[in-house]
Amino acid sequence: MSTQETTADESRLRAGIVSGFGAYLIWGMLTFYWKELAEFNAFELIGWRIVSATVILLVVIAATRRGTPVWATFRSPSLLWRVALAALLLSNNWTLYVYSVVSKQVMESALGYFIAPLLTSLIGVVALREPLRRPQKAALTLAGIAVVILTAGYGRPPYIALGLALTWAVYGLLKKRVPLGPLESLTAETLVLAPIAAVIVVIGAMQPRGIVATAGTDDWILLSFAGVITAVPLLLFARAALRLPLTVLGPLQYLVPTINFFLGWLVYDEPLDRVRMIGFLLVWIALFITIADSIRARRATIAVPQPTT
Repeated sequence: MSTQETTADESRLRAGIVSGFGAYLIWGMLTFYWKELAEFNAFELIGWRIVSATVILLVVIAATRRGTPVWATFRSPSLLWRVALAALLLSNNWTLYVYSVVSKQVMESALGYFIAPLLTSLIGVVALREPLRRPQKAALTLAGIAVVILTAGYGRPPYIALGLALTWAVYGLLKKRVPLGPLESLTAETLVLAPIAAVIVVIGAMQPRGIVATAGTDDWILLSFAGVITAVPLLLFARAALRLPLTVLGPLQYLVPTINFFLGWLVYDEPLDRVRMIGFLLVWIALFITIADSIRARRATIAVPQPTT
């Protein structure tokens, strides 16, 4: 490999890392954004987010001339129902996350996004018949024990965390079966959701405690960015996905729940007693096992000599 090619690869890798870090950092810091809007109803906030995100994404699609696969989605019933189901899961995930923030349960949302990759592995075994290696079995067992311990710590099952993990993991499974890029796929999903979101916005506007009736200037400024904060990290993530191997991109995803964990604990003074700490530690150990096993499996695959023809 020439020096010029090496320099290009290094530049590509650096650009990918910056984009990936930026995407996950924005997603993690969105807790601050939704916390500033905590006085409003979570469903109404999601309605505004979907409507404004749809507008932003349509502008981006038009500017980049990538609308053809989006419009084709609505002419294919078999593809449209998968996109619609993915949209439903995504909206539920967004709503649970916003609800966790406005209801002062940020740490539980962090737990959900820590559990999600483990649940994704389990879904891969059940739905895709993927083999389960011994380290993966150990990680899933630890995650199950952690949920039991956290149920004892919360005095109830961690419904928000489990809901976030389940909706995100199943959403990821569906995305594998949707032949669209990240931008085109999200645009199609928001278009499916936009009519329902618009109804929610209109109903909210008619309520005496709704956003339209009670929002101040600062609130409207924040709401005007709802579409931007949805589209920008997605575009950064798509850029990173094209430039980074999964072994680098994968661990970056844990930046989001890590940020939320420390925000909930240190900034918003959510309780972290001994029982909950043990539960989180078990989940972190499970994640470490999963990441280490994934890296080992990838290296083993690369090391296997490829047949020549």
